[in-house]
Amino acid sequence: MSNSHPLRPLASVSEIDHVHLLSEQLGALVLGEEYSDVTFVVEGKRFPAHRVILAARCHYFRALLYGGMKESQPQAEVRLEETRAEAFSMLLNYLYTGRASLSCAREEVLLDFLGLAHRYGLQPLEDSTSEFLRTVLHTGNVCLVFDVASLYSLGALGAACCAYMDRHGPEVLSSDGFLALSKTALLTVARRDSFAASEKEIFQALSRWCRQREDGAATQEVMAAVRLPLMTLTEMLNVVRPSLLLSPDHLLDAIKTRSESRNMDLNYRGMLIPEENIATMKHGAQVMKGELKSALLDGDTQNYDLDHGFSRHPIEDDGRAGIQVKLGQASIINHARLLLWDRDSRSYSYYIEVSMDELDWVRVADHSKYLCRSWQDLYFPPRVCRYVRIVGTHNTVNKVFHLVAFECMFTHRSFTLENGLLVPGENVATIALGASVIEGVSRSRNALLNGDTRNYDWDSGYTCHQLGSGAIVIQLAQPYAIGSLRLLLWDCDERSYSYYVEVSSNQQQWTKVVDRTRQACRSWQTLKFDKQPASFIRIVGTHNTANEVFHCVHFECPAQLDTGVSEGSPGPDPPGSGSSSPQPRPQRPSRTHSLLPPQPSPPASSSSSQSLQSSDTMNLCSKCFTDIQKKQPGEDCPPEPLQSGGGSQLSVFSSETTTTTTSSSSPSPLSSSPSGAEQPPAEEPSPTVTGAEEEDEEVGGGGEEEARGTPKQKNRRRCYRCQTKLELVQQELGSCRCGYVFCMLHRLPEQHDCLFDHLGRGREEAVLKMVKLDRKVGRACQRIGEECS
Repeated sequence: MSNSHPLRPLASVSEIDHVHLLSEQLGALVLGEEYSDVTFVVEGKRFPAHRVILAARCHYFRALLYGGMKESQPQAEVRLEETRAEAFSMLLNYLYTGRASLSCAREEVLLDFLGLAHRYGLQPLEDSTSEFLRTVLHTGNVCLVFDVASLYSLGALGAACCAYMDRHGPEVLSSDGFLALSKTALLTVARRDSFAASEKEIFQALSRWCRQREDGAATQEVMAAVRLPLMTLTEMLNVVRPSLLLSPDHLLDAIKTRSESRNMDLNYRGMLIPEENIATMKHGAQVMKGELKSALLDGDTQNYDLDHGFSRHPIEDDGRAGIQVKLGQASIINHARLLLWDRDSRSYSYYIEVSMDELDWVRVADHSKYLCRSWQDLYFPPRVCRYVRIVGTHNTVNKVFHLVAFECMFTHRSFTLENGLLVPGENVATIALGASVIEGVSRSRNALLNGDTRNYDWDSGYTCHQLGSGAIVIQLAQPYAIGSLRLLLWDCDERSYSYYVEVSSNQQQWTKVVDRTRQACRSWQTLKFDKQPASFIRIVGTHNTANEVFHCVHFECPAQLDTGVSEGSPGPDPPGSGSSSPQPRPQRPSRTHSLLPPQPSPPASSSSSQSLQSSDTMNLCSKCFTDIQKKQPGEDCPPEPLQSGGGSQLSVFSSETTTTTTSSSSPSPLSSSPSGAEQPPAEEPSPTVTGAEEEDEEVGGGGEEEARGTPKQKNRRRCYRCQTKLELVQQELGSCRCGYVFCMLHRLPEQHDCLFDHLGRGREEAVLKMVKLDRKVGRACQRIGEECS
């Protein structure tokens, strides 16, 4: 039988690659008379070649040898002027074989070879040669290479030469190659702010160049590049004046400028090291002022606590105290990073100044009117400085300013400033950038800022606050000029919200930037407004069509999506989610399952009436346990109780439910959120009839007889023990601040992990007995997300 399947050999042998043989065999034709049809004459040397190979490899030779001119005649001789034979031989070898050995060639031959590649339009060869030259720069050849790069407009090679000369200014000025620079290349170097050499040395080197050229017009133009005000009076009188290269008027003008101008207004030169922190001991930086100096520049940004790992200074009203860093040399910087001590929730205010002489200081960043914490990314116009001073002006906890780390550098990253504040282009409300939620209720800390816009349900993944009391407040690490926000409202059902947004720089004065108190909003919200300075953003819910709690899943500023995310419908998946399939909505939880996480066991009760321990009652209160005991064997059994750890329900509220409120009176309405805790009744029961009494009537009085001698939390709004008014979250979690723990469902002073569906059981019995239930009974025990039947 014939096999119809095609042969499929292994990939390693299915492709034939003999390019190396082709290169070797074509290379054998180089400089060979056999089959040659054109001859090049360079510096009196003859180079036989094959016009078809040259034309195929280079457009210049294609036009030269097949353009209809005399060079296109058979066996023609082509003379190439201003070309070195050694460099042309390297070029021919490259055209035939695609290879060239640069490391074996002399520097002058390499530069001629680079010139031929540029002349004949061989861009890949030009790039490769330039890249090699960048790796072999030194004081003796950098000026020559820079001159060639300037001649051929090779930007990358020229930038590499300038960077090298910036770092080795004095050595370059004293080299012979500096005197060989063209006027254009010389002025390019001398006018650079980053050419780190003293003005006296620059003047002396330019003087030698001018005397060598003896060109009066060029001398005036070159001498104008000297920054005379940077020289001392002694240098101008003893060095510049005797040279007779500058007129006395130029010297007098320079003396006047130096005497009348601020020191920091002079056009200083400084070292430029892009994208590298220069505030390190490696670059010669040291801490001059401040306490605990050794910790600031050690590069350790992880190991610090209350006792070590930071530098500090006392906060004084006159601003004389501060932490001062001396850089290794005068440098150009436009970016600084600070790590403020952030092992608790404290915030700081500060400003940064730079100087060249420790006398005249210029403030480059001023956050003295803002509250800041953790990492600070500061940008400002480029400045040449030798000293940097960080002065703390405020600490929300005490009178000491603590600084863990300091970095400064020059960056090429683009940035926008408005009134001295950074206008961010990316989301700065992230945990990685130091933002935090300081007010609001959530199952996990900073769930609002973790970037997860998919994994949220009735129980977790959101932050909330009770309507009419409290808010959701986000603190950014530093002040920004913010002009847009984006947030995701909880949208697992059809509810809608109303809210408004305020911003503040100090948490005292608030500016309302968004007002949607009269709109029904849901799902994604993209908000734009005039730019405002903001360190704090406060989101205040005013209405919820389902309950008395405002829920927010995600927050970002500035808004990262400017495309059609329509309000009232779920937005698209965030970029990088890795999935294009729609995420199913969370289903409403069954009534027979607890929506709260498992609660730990309560502490041993001192009441003599509590006879059953949680281990004996499966972590149920005595009423639920008694009801389960009375069930008939044929009836449905409740689900197995969830295991609970040690501690009371109060510890659950303080540990599993993260509540970060700034006011002690702010409620923490976790249970009124889609976490699954029970809702307050739509129609409040009368003061004489509690929700527990209504429930006891619904499910029968069998369980009440066993617990009749047990104290009851009769009023759901007031603690049985201390008579303090309970906030909504305390009512639903069954715990008071005084430590009193009770079963919220049955008002018993016991742990409550009750999973038994008393409401459903009561309805089943009512149907069997043909008893009509009051609709208010169902609402009194209704959980979030459940519909009244």
